[in-house]
Amino acid sequence: MIVVGIETSCDETACALYASEGGLLGHRVRTQDVHLEYGGVVPELASRDHVRWLLPMVDDLLVAAGVSRAAIGGVAYTEGPGLLGALLVGTAFGAGLACALGVPAIGVHHMEGHLLAPMLDNPGLRPPFVALLVSGGHTMLVAVPEVGHYEVLGETLDDAVGEAFDKIAKLMGLGYPGGAALARLAERGRPGVHRFPRPMTDRPGLEFSFSGLKTRALLALEGVEDEQGRADIAHAFEEAIVETLAIKCERALEQTGMHQLVVAGGVGANRRLRAALSAMLQARGGEAFFPRQEFCTDNAAMIAYAGWLRLAAGQGGAAAAFAARARWPLGELTGLA
Repeated sequence: MIVVGIETSCDETACALYASEGGLLGHRVRTQDVHLEYGGVVPELASRDHVRWLLPMVDDLLVAAGVSRAAIGGVAYTEGPGLLGALLVGTAFGAGLACALGVPAIGVHHMEGHLLAPMLDNPGLRPPFVALLVSGGHTMLVAVPEVGHYEVLGETLDDAVGEAFDKIAKLMGLGYPGGAALARLAERGRPGVHRFPRPMTDRPGLEFSFSGLKTRALLALEGVEDEQGRADIAHAFEEAIVETLAIKCERALEQTGMHQLVVAGGVGANRRLRAALSAMLQARGGEAFFPRQEFCTDNAAMIAYAGWLRLAAGQGGAAAAFAARARWPLGELTGLA
């Protein structure tokens, strides 16, 4: 079975092909540039850009992979959560393609896609594991006893960690989104110049809060105009976030008794975070798993894979009815059985 994956939850237009034999056959991602002048994603512009690019991208991918439309056995599309208008483009396209080809379709949870993305390059990875989902819209720890069963252990009470990175980067004049640029600037920062708090680590629990840390960085930036001063603040800010995430992940592993940690989402590309979590797991006798860099941010490879798992388990069905959900709690999903 060859499954087409469609991702349009925000400002990435993406498609992918995943096969029972051969695995990932190819994928395409186009990050929209129409939002740059606004400093953030404009939902209506995102929807229009998805409409413009989705069909030619899918056709180009099929040609490049040498796969005919007749060979497609199923379609998976991101059903939610995300921007409703953007999701409607992908769900309508995916359902329409499935209906035209007479194959089953299935709506995929965007965060389940991220959570399973490390399996694309680690075929031996299987639950149980703890997952850390860190992106511009989410920061949460999830216990995964098996694929499809997810227990949220803790999540952010305010800003997501990726949002905090992007906002401080924007204040530093690094552009939007600027999380990756802030991480590069932090590499030139001097240790010990600033010491920022590790929020909510002085109390029990697995919840997160980053608004206070963001305010602390904002106050430190007042009057700082030189590049080295900004680099020192970036270093302290990144250090505080990484240490906070590592402390919470270790607590989650202790609480669940699990020995594997899966990290997914855009912030999962951060090199300092990867190094800290890998070292912590190694010291505990466990192992940390990460998706490849290109699959940390939104992509359709993860959607095609998650959809393939569920279609192979007999889920999905006729594409006559389709839905898009701006909000969709991860805990509402069911297992593969």
